[in-house]
Amino acid sequence: MSRLLLEWRRRWRLRRLAACPLRDYLEAPFPQPRRDYRDVEYVAVDLETTGLNARRDQILSIGWVCLAGNRIRLNSARHRLIRVRGNIPADSAVIHQITDDVAASGIALSTALPELLADLAGRVLIAHHARVELRFLTAACRRLWGQGLLVRALDTQTVARRLLERRQIPFKGSDLRLHSLCERYNLPRYGAHNALSDALSAAELFLAQAAHRDTGHGMKLGDFL
Repeated sequence: MSRLLLEWRRRWRLRRLAACPLRDYLEAPFPQPRRDYRDVEYVAVDLETTGLNARRDQILSIGWVCLAGNRIRLNSARHRLIRVRGNIPADSAVIHQITDDVAASGIALSTALPELLADLAGRVLIAHHARVELRFLTAACRRLWGQGLLVRALDTQTVARRLLERRQIPFKGSDLRLHSLCERYNLPRYGAHNALSDALSAAELFLAQAAHRDTGHGMKLGDFL
């Protein structure tokens, strides 16, 4: 989606949505790609889900943390367990360690999602392999409020692939995984498959990628999109 079209669609939906958390979120304009990336605010987001099909599978947990330019605001970190319908598939529980008993202590997605949207308003979403997060969040917004999520998104996996391709460095698909890239940049290693720790890893990876690319000539947000 072109950058101008995204802003036009935000205004169009804002005029047509009834009062709801999604409409409140859309009140804030999207950050413009021409801005210096250090003057932009971000929210790094990660989801744990029962599978990869946003139409059929469910969100198990959401983790996010805000960034102000090139600083991570740790006091903004949030982790929300989501109460799901039915039983959690055994293979999913093995990966995420979120069992039926754990999920039963969670909150409704209709409670957690407005929290995330409030923090995301006027900011750029950061995620690793962002299409997964975008599909699930779009599907959730559509179910709750009748419209999908519009957001300016930055994918740290895409940034990594472009950097490797530009420098003609051979790589495998596994080299683009979040924890493989964090290792490449000598970043802290957290436990995998936890929404908050993966969101924090994505935030740290973005800052490392930005510092690696920043030549001191004023890189723009659009250079990462």
